[in-house]
Amino acid sequence: MHDTVEFEKRGIPATVILTGVFTNAAIHQFRARGLEGHPFIELPHPVSNLTAEQMRELTLRYVDEIARQLTSR
Repeated sequence: MHDTVEFEKRGIPATVILTGVFTNAAIHQFRARGLEGHPFIELPHPVSNLTAEQMRELTLRYVDEIARQLTSR
C-alpha cells in the first residue's frame, strides 16, 4: 500500500493487487495514509499454491479491472 500511496501522491496511477485476507489491512492503510476509498484488486485466497496456468487464468480474469483502475482517474 505504501508504494501505491507514494505513486498516487506523485500523480502516477497505481493500484494494489491482494488476496482477500489482506482486504482490511488495505482499507485501514489507505485510510491512514490519506487515500480512503482507494480501489484495489482482491484475488481469491490463497494464490501461492496455484500452477502457472491457473495464475495466468486468474490474471486474465482481472486484467480489465486492473486497466480500468489505472486509467479511470
